[in-house]
Amino acid sequence: MEKRRQWLRRLSLILCNGLFFLFPSAAHGWQTAASVPSRAPLLTPSGVFLVFPFENAGASPRLDWIGEGLEELTIQRLSTAGQQVFSHEVRLDEMDRAGLPPNAKLSRATMLHIAQDLDADYVVFGNFTSDGTSLTVNARVLRVNPVALLPTLRETGPLDSMMNLYTRLTWRLLTGVDHNFPLNLADFTKLHRVLYLGAFEHYIRGLLASEDETRIRDLKESVRLEPNWPDPAFSLGEVYLARNDCAAALPWFARVPPANTNERGIEAIFATGVCNLRLNQPDKAEKVFSKLQEDLKLSMVSGADLPEILNNLALAFARQGKLGLAIPALSRARDLDPDEDDFPFNLGLLSLQNNDLAAATAQFRDASEREPDNPEDRAFLINALEKAGKKDEATEARGTAFESFGPSGLPALKLDGKPESLAKYQRVSRELDITSLRMQLATPAAVNNSSAESAAPIDPVVAHIRRGRQELGAGRVDTAEKEFRAALAADPKNASALRELADVCRRRGKLDEAVQELQTSLALRDSATGRVMLARIYLEQKKPELARAEVEKAVKLAPNYTEARQLLDHLEKSKPTGGKK
Repeated sequence: MEKRRQWLRRLSLILCNGLFFLFPSAAHGWQTAASVPSRAPLLTPSGVFLVFPFENAGASPRLDWIGEGLEELTIQRLSTAGQQVFSHEVRLDEMDRAGLPPNAKLSRATMLHIAQDLDADYVVFGNFTSDGTSLTVNARVLRVNPVALLPTLRETGPLDSMMNLYTRLTWRLLTGVDHNFPLNLADFTKLHRVLYLGAFEHYIRGLLASEDETRIRDLKESVRLEPNWPDPAFSLGEVYLARNDCAAALPWFARVPPANTNERGIEAIFATGVCNLRLNQPDKAEKVFSKLQEDLKLSMVSGADLPEILNNLALAFARQGKLGLAIPALSRARDLDPDEDDFPFNLGLLSLQNNDLAAATAQFRDASEREPDNPEDRAFLINALEKAGKKDEATEARGTAFESFGPSGLPALKLDGKPESLAKYQRVSRELDITSLRMQLATPAAVNNSSAESAAPIDPVVAHIRRGRQELGAGRVDTAEKEFRAALAADPKNASALRELADVCRRRGKLDEAVQELQTSLALRDSATGRVMLARIYLEQKKPELARAEVEKAVKLAPNYTEARQLLDHLEKSKPTGGKK
């Protein structure tokens, strides 16, 4: 699941206008208040923003939280104003791909490079100083294409007025980017209700805490100070869910307003369904996921499905013996995400439950090919082959697993043929990829005319790439390919479009074409992400040495890139057997 989540987060945007369309007040879920006094008008985005934490320029280290807090406030304020903003998670994932630690101090050139890889239009960064009583914030906007650094924006005031101070600064930022921005400061301010600074501080400190007990303490204090603000309550639910303490998590998720009044409500509903599955309440889980799937599908682009919801809904069906409903739902989830091994694995379990050994073998083999380093996938494949009477294939698979994982690397399976013994192996999708959801939400056809006229023009090549990524994320490969080819028709040397087209070719099984497109892309703009993608294709072609060479180049480009290092470790482990999988 993590590979897909990272890929989608890299492509996803907070599409605020789409959220207003789906949930009339949903965008306010990102606000630093329990409610918002007035609904924001539909505003055409001025571009796509990427925000970095603000640097502490001389203030006490105990105020470091302000830097992360200003990033969060920027995302919230821009999002509420109808702008498209990459999330905090997207930035972290892209920094990981660049081999950069999350707390690295970045040069403008590095920030620009990250923004270019994400196809962002504007980068927001800055610094702050404070003596514990007053606060000075300096914000900068870096335009990506053509490259230009806009003038510094500065606001100074009492520290306890940080929320209002930053609202003014954000308005100035937007009017600097778009001189025809339709809202004056008074109307822009009405979109936000100031949150008590202490509650916001404890919330940010809670998010930054490295230990659960500290995180829980800060988040609970934030809830105490602002009992109607849903964000810290939701975060507390997440902490307890990660601990598998669903009894403690459910009351916190229940405090989050429903999805029609708060965006966090979508995630809270999903998490509630996850808890229902973990508490073995499949009937309740079915109701939660069915309703969520129905509500979201009405507002997704062309009725797109979300594989995480389909997976969990299928498991709820299966635990009630409704295999006729479970298998189609899981098959759709598997087809939507060609890299994730959890979905074919779960299909294999359902096939075993249905006593269809041929289907179970095919599904477990698919899961093993998608994730060669997962010993459980391999153990179930061997088990299915043995049950199907394919002893030679089972022996060969066991030998390959021995070489990959060692003599005791495969888990011992405890199966008695009953559905209950299979259910304990089911893989529940723990969290909904909300950034994927934002990417696929429908955008209203009608927008404020004056805003539409004032919006900055978007490069048509970039627009094609963004639409193509949106379609690809929704599983519509044909439409995505048309968008990427349209981008290349306008700009034949666009490295991003070539890389995305390579992914389309890979999904279609046209691996030679995928390699060609990627090699062309890398010749135009080298990147660790592209090298890893090429390595994975070489592995599918059974060319481990070529794969190893690409991964080594990726690690050299980005020494801290997690996915590249993990893949290199996998290749090193398989090296004694010639790399054959």
